[in-house]
Amino acid sequence: MSFLTAPLEWHNLATRYFIKGNYAQAASLYEQAITVEYDVKSHYWHLGLILLLQGQEVEAQTTWFMAMVEGEPEQVELWNRELVQILQIEAERREETEEYTTACKIRQQIKEFLPANIENLVRLIKLSIKLETYTEEDLFVLEIVEILQSDPGLEVDFNLLMQGLKSILEYAPLCSSSLKLLEAILPHTKNNTNKLLCVLLPAAVDIAYSRRQPAIAAKIGELYLSLDSKNTEFLGHLASFYQNYGEYDKGIETAKVFYSLVEESPDKIYANRQVIRGLTSAGGYWQESYSASLYQESLLSSLIEDNPLNLSQARILRLFNSNFFTPYLQDKPREFRSIQNQLMQVCQNNIEIYAKKQLEQYNQGNLKRKKLALLTKKIKIGYLSHCLRTHSVGWLSRWVFQHHDRDKFEINTYFVNTNPSFDALHEWFISQCDKTYKSNSIFNTAEQIYQDEVDILIDLDSITLDTTCEIMARKPAPIQVTWLGWDASGIPSVDYFIADPYVLPESAEEYYSEKIWRLPQTYIAVDGFEVSVPSIRRDQLDIPSDAVIYFSGQRGFKRHPDIARLQLKIIKEVPNSYFLIKGTADEASIKNFFDQLADEEGIDCDRFRFLPDVHSEAVHRANLGIADVVLDTYPYNGATTTLETLWMCIPLVTRVGEQFAARNSYTMMMNAGITEGIAWTDEEYIEWGVRLGKDAALRQQISWRMRQSRQTAPLWNAKQFTCEMEKAYEQMWQKYNEQ
Repeated sequence: MSFLTAPLEWHNLATRYFIKGNYAQAASLYEQAITVEYDVKSHYWHLGLILLLQGQEVEAQTTWFMAMVEGEPEQVELWNRELVQILQIEAERREETEEYTTACKIRQQIKEFLPANIENLVRLIKLSIKLETYTEEDLFVLEIVEILQSDPGLEVDFNLLMQGLKSILEYAPLCSSSLKLLEAILPHTKNNTNKLLCVLLPAAVDIAYSRRQPAIAAKIGELYLSLDSKNTEFLGHLASFYQNYGEYDKGIETAKVFYSLVEESPDKIYANRQVIRGLTSAGGYWQESYSASLYQESLLSSLIEDNPLNLSQARILRLFNSNFFTPYLQDKPREFRSIQNQLMQVCQNNIEIYAKKQLEQYNQGNLKRKKLALLTKKIKIGYLSHCLRTHSVGWLSRWVFQHHDRDKFEINTYFVNTNPSFDALHEWFISQCDKTYKSNSIFNTAEQIYQDEVDILIDLDSITLDTTCEIMARKPAPIQVTWLGWDASGIPSVDYFIADPYVLPESAEEYYSEKIWRLPQTYIAVDGFEVSVPSIRRDQLDIPSDAVIYFSGQRGFKRHPDIARLQLKIIKEVPNSYFLIKGTADEASIKNFFDQLADEEGIDCDRFRFLPDVHSEAVHRANLGIADVVLDTYPYNGATTTLETLWMCIPLVTRVGEQFAARNSYTMMMNAGITEGIAWTDEEYIEWGVRLGKDAALRQQISWRMRQSRQTAPLWNAKQFTCEMEKAYEQMWQKYNEQ
């Protein structure tokens, strides 16, 4: 073909060669063009691009340089723009076809011509994330932070900037450079705070909960609020972030500011809940906590009476656990469950409106599948949780996963808000399942459960996580069960709540909306716990070797003043006794709390020892060996802590109540074969505490029986327990198919 007679056809042919990757043919045509039209610079730009894509970077740069070497500054600037435009067009084409390595190579050349072009630099970052080569050093090498900081008036493509920030926060959320980038971006976002919120809030929530780094999440919240100080969305979450990493005063104050800014009833309920959360988590603010809890009850009662049917999904999610802290403050299950059940009905009614199509699809699909179901097939069990990791629920439920009969059951696990950077227990759970699915999306997770045709869905979280609550409310599985993570949720779409003969009295049937499915002996069993080397000794704590040591290791919101007073009465009655106090809470408020009670009871505060948290659960369990007697809490007993105490063969004193949370230790002690220490009244609690403190022989006898029970007691036979759970699943499935 003659270049001189058909320039357009020549160019089209060269382009076709280029698109098909026939670089040699395309380059040959451009070389011919240069010999004929040596002053047409675009020939050089295209030829250099082809050389670059052939791996001849130096030759490409030489070609471009030779075309510009004799130009005036104004001409060179114009030619630069022409060349960059050609490179940008090709880089974008490669990005669209997902040829990220090639696109990155081209954009590196654009950087040589326009080193301060933010749009190109951001795209380079996005490409390195796509290629999984990104490190936090990239931000410093590209000088993006410096460029943004140097010129607050710099014109930038805001949407692209938000895309880059979102990519970085998803890929490298814990890097300090990510926060530095956010700080540099803030001056460029003053008129776009809503778009910034849409990027930062999901990132902060993921960092706080999935990645367990609330301090970093709080910093993101603080940076956003520096632009939009009255944003209630972030204030509500920020209160939790502060509380989760021990900044209790900040958490309480932020929650109160949040409350002062909201007006609608559902928002006030959520804000007041955040206040209660801060007060109870800190510990020591019990009067204020109780007052706030009574106010919460009145807010919830008003909402239930109004029975609104126009609530958004965001508000419903916040309502799910708005009654969470009541069982920590009082043992009145009839009143609590009445409010809880009615509140969950309000939530269910609204979900059935805004998620009507999905709920109808699941209902019809599950009914159709029921007609085709074969009772001889494997039953497909789905476990739903955000706690299948280093967490109490993870430590306790792992034994069921280990002992499941895979000839009868398929096991799927649905992880919500769970993405730890490295967690050995989480990885173990993944290895134990036929299928795992991770998502933070309610719709996607519910849809996956439905598409997987799960027969029985087990919620391990109850109302500890709003996301799992709504997934259960959408009823993606025909049979839905709550087990382990808390008390029953009260969600109408949940069929059963797993219990045992001890943990819930027969009268509980009257006030639970779910059918209580009692296993024959115990609702939980484990094969044991890992125990490491203790990190504390008596001499380190300045405690005499012949002293009697009482221990209580619970989070701040379990330290009710009534039970704490009983504990101090025990200490007062037992000479040469000391009280070790451990558990996540505000150190100053907890010390003040116990000092005030000690003053009322006439006890020397020198008998108290406050222990910090330790680096591992195995060390924590080993440290329990220092105690002679463990004093349980009420109205919310220990659960995992009780199991750990019994496994370490240490006598325990527990106060039994009426609600599920007040009977946890009772059922565990009964299923370990131990009745000494079970108290049905305050007086019995004190009597057992004093008796066990004074009678060393009785303590030794109980400890020996506990050790022997490891071979015989239902509490320590996880394989047998799993068989009982599986029998329950089979009976549930058979009952469903016979209806």
